[in-house]
Parts: sequence; C-alpha cells; structure tokens
Amino acid sequence: MAPTTMIETVTITRPLKVIALICGILVIVLMALGLGSADWLMAAGWRQGLFAHCIEPHAPTPLPFNLIEQPGCYRSRDVAYIRAAAGLCIVTLCTDIVGTLLTALGLRATDHRTKFKYYRLAVLAMAVALIAILIALVIYPVCFAAELNLGNRLVWEFGWAYGVGWGAAIFLFGAVILLLCDKESEEIYYKERKVEREPPGGP
Repeated sequence: MAPTTMIETVTITRPLKVIALICGILVIVLMALGLGSADWLMAAGWRQGLFAHCIEPHAPTPLPFNLIEQPGCYRSRDVAYIRAAAGLCIVTLCTDIVGTLLTALGLRATDHRTKFKYYRLAVLAMAVALIAILIALVIYPVCFAAELNLGNRLVWEFGWAYGVGWGAAIFLFGAVILLLCDKESEEIYYKERKVEREPPGGP
C-alpha cells in the first residue's frame, strides 16, 4: 500500500513565556515582602509602612506627626495616601497572582486557541497590576512630601520595602513585554510525515 501523508501540529513552548511566568512569581514574593514590612519610610527612631509604623526605643522626641506613643509597632496612621497605597499594592498582588496563574495555564494548554486566550488575559491582568503599583509608588512620596512639615526630622529616607515595590514594577513590566513580544505564530508549526501502512491480512 502506498504511504500516506499525515500533517501534525507541533506546539513549541517559547522560553519568553516561561521567563514571564518566573517574573510573575517573583512579583508575588516581592509584593508579599513589601506589604508585610514597616520599612517604606524611615527617619531617626521611626519606621513607617503601609499597615504599621514602628517607634524604636530611645527615639528622639517629639515624634513625627505629633504622635505621643511609646516605643513599639502600631497600626498605620489613618491617612488617605497610606490607605490608597496599601489598597493599590493589594490590587497589584491579587491581579499579578491571577496573571501568573493564567500564564501557567497557557503554558500547560495543548489547544493553541485556548493557549492564546490565556496569554491575552494574563497580559491584561499584569498590565492592571503594573498600573496599580506605579500609582502607589508615585502617590506615596508625593503625598508624604505634603506633610513633611509635621515630620519633626531633618533627614528622611525611603527604606528597602519601597525599593522592593519598584523591583516588583520592573518585573511586571518585563512580564508584560515578554508576553506581548512573543508572537503567537511562533508557537505553531506544521510538520508532515509519511506513514506506510500494511495492507489488511499482510505479514
């Protein structure tokens, strides 16, 4: 019997999408660290985060922002920009988790239409996360500068947790670019192969 030609669809997992997945995972770790830290803003004897502020022992007085608390960590001040930054960072974490899961589902999917649908949704989720973290990172220092006269400190500096926020923004930007730049057509290949079949009743 003459050989028959079969056309197979071969799906290639592009390394850029794997790197985008890794970036999404790193953002989850960084945002968890940033949200849990009180080291967004620091001065002598004072640390301020999104959910707590801490007063160190023997901190110089008067304390910033007219506080009269004892040394220790307390719930963050009820100020609009701190609440807004915290909310935006939570949005960043949640949407990045969604985007990372969608990217992983896209990598696992075998049907190319489903795969591309997951990738498009992942780009949208990570873009929302990127916008949210950028807004938070901008409003935090800008609004703090407006109340600097209540700080009672000559030197203020942003702590490592604020830097972690910028690190998360960089990884998010990279993930979005990697998902956008990896063309859909590069993942699908068609391969022909000839198959010889024995006639019925053959040896």
